[in-house]
Amino acid sequence: MHGTASSAPKIEIRGVAKQYHSARTVQALSKVDLTIADGEFVCLLGPSGCGKSTILRMLARLHKPSDGEIIINTAGGRVTPTAMVFQDYAVFPWKTIEQNVRFGLEMAGVPMPEANERTHRWLKKMGLSDFAKNYPPTLSGGMQQRVSIARALATEPEILLMDEPFAALDAQHRRIMQEELLQLWQEDRRTVVFVTHSIEEAILLGDRIVVMSARPGRIMAEFNVPFARPRSPEIRTDPHFAQLEQEIWNMLRDEVERAYGEGGHK
Repeated sequence: MHGTASSAPKIEIRGVAKQYHSARTVQALSKVDLTIADGEFVCLLGPSGCGKSTILRMLARLHKPSDGEIIINTAGGRVTPTAMVFQDYAVFPWKTIEQNVRFGLEMAGVPMPEANERTHRWLKKMGLSDFAKNYPPTLSGGMQQRVSIARALATEPEILLMDEPFAALDAQHRRIMQEELLQLWQEDRRTVVFVTHSIEEAILLGDRIVVMSARPGRIMAEFNVPFARPRSPEIRTDPHFAQLEQEIWNMLRDEVERAYGEGGHK
């Protein structure tokens, strides 16, 4: 299934624009067209303020486009086919790790025996079983983000939306989490839309990298990542990895400088 659409694409973004109105009108996105296949891992890469996170929030139905349309073709016809993982972990400090992971299942009305089974399965898969009765403040940032990912995946979403999920981690934990996500995704290959500022992270994880301009965000280019699946973290040492990273940076540099000069927001 990976990398191909059996019939319709999983996600269709057609002519989507987004404005925010407060003290002044901000044009966040300008006429974005993007198609994502079922089982594809797509990374959105661009400077701060280019609308990457806005696209995710529209896919999650948290925001509405000002213009254009977003179509999500679900297999099961479920009301909420997406789950989202945020940069700041977004775990409930007053709930145990186990309760945090089970929360999305409870909200979805999953029967308790099944909710418990899925919760314990994902606690084990994410290396959290020994911490099930702990509270989030007792865990490191990396462990808390594992909780967020377990909570999202326990709901078995058709589409996983990830908004810079490793940006708040130190370099070592970030690398570990990248490699764990790579392995997790290669086990079930669900559709993922992943926002990042890191070119290296996008190449390691993604099938395709969508490069966006400074605000108002538009798609400048798309790169197919040339490394076969299943993929090993050792591809970081491949000369083609560095070559692709430099090629993308050459395209992105001016946009990053422009966004930095203007002072951007997501």
